[in-house]
Amino acid sequence: MVRLEPIPDEAAALVLEDGTANALVIADYHAGYEVGLRYDRGVDVPSRALDRRERLRRLVMDAGVDHLIVLGDLMHAIGDPGGAERGELEVLFESLPAGLVVTLVRGNHDGAIETWLGTDTGGFDAVDSSETNTDAPLLEGELGGTPLRITDGTGITLDSIGYCHGHTWPARSVLEADIVCIGHEHPSVRLEDEVGGSRIERAWLRGRLDPAPFRPRPDYHDLAWLDGTEPAPRLVVVPAFNDLAGGTWINEQGQSFLTPFLPAGLTDGEAYLLDGTRLGPYQRI
Repeated sequence: MVRLEPIPDEAAALVLEDGTANALVIADYHAGYEVGLRYDRGVDVPSRALDRRERLRRLVMDAGVDHLIVLGDLMHAIGDPGGAERGELEVLFESLPAGLVVTLVRGNHDGAIETWLGTDTGGFDAVDSSETNTDAPLLEGELGGTPLRITDGTGITLDSIGYCHGHTWPARSVLEADIVCIGHEHPSVRLEDEVGGSRIERAWLRGRLDPAPFRPRPDYHDLAWLDGTEPAPRLVVVPAFNDLAGGTWINEQGQSFLTPFLPAGLTDGEAYLLDGTRLGPYQRI
């Protein structure tokens, strides 16, 4: 049986099969985020590239996995990335342990990432996607000696878990999975204490998908769970790995979600802090 288990105190999860970890899942790495803050908002923040890289490298090595799945927004710049961002990703891939394969589900910030990631290998090649149960084409190449597969943002299904970024409607194959994982939302909660102080913390968002927003879409019309004959997939919204990136305050009234099927697609979702604290139904926190 395949399951997804968050790593305590980390914005990352392990894919476990019969108790053995075979993949690490993260979302929204946003390499070069500090550069974007400087140029877009005039905010000068010291680079945390080294911290991000070491955190991810440690998680991969501690877990002993041979597969890293990134749920989009590996890079931050929309369009052609600058030198600092390219450099951060090149060093990241060079530092990853030998034998690791990376799958990137393209996010809205990843653009045509393959057009420059492949410059040192002659480019990325299209591969047969039938083995991965995806409706979208796959590209394959490498960076810094690490194999990299890139799929469309609509997603990919691996071992009964569907992965997509969340900025667009998922591929049909993703919604046929037992578990659907998305990023993009950067879910966070605003918590207040008894004296009026507040803090923002990243959170996991989990629950069964609600069929309502999916029923009108023709691509999904005969999915069994839409009419209740089968249980709906469980949705896991993964918090942003980049701890500087803002996000959706899921417990704030009037807060707009970024994913097209949220919040209507998760009416009974619950929120959990990174340390595992269960906050209960996110709409009542």
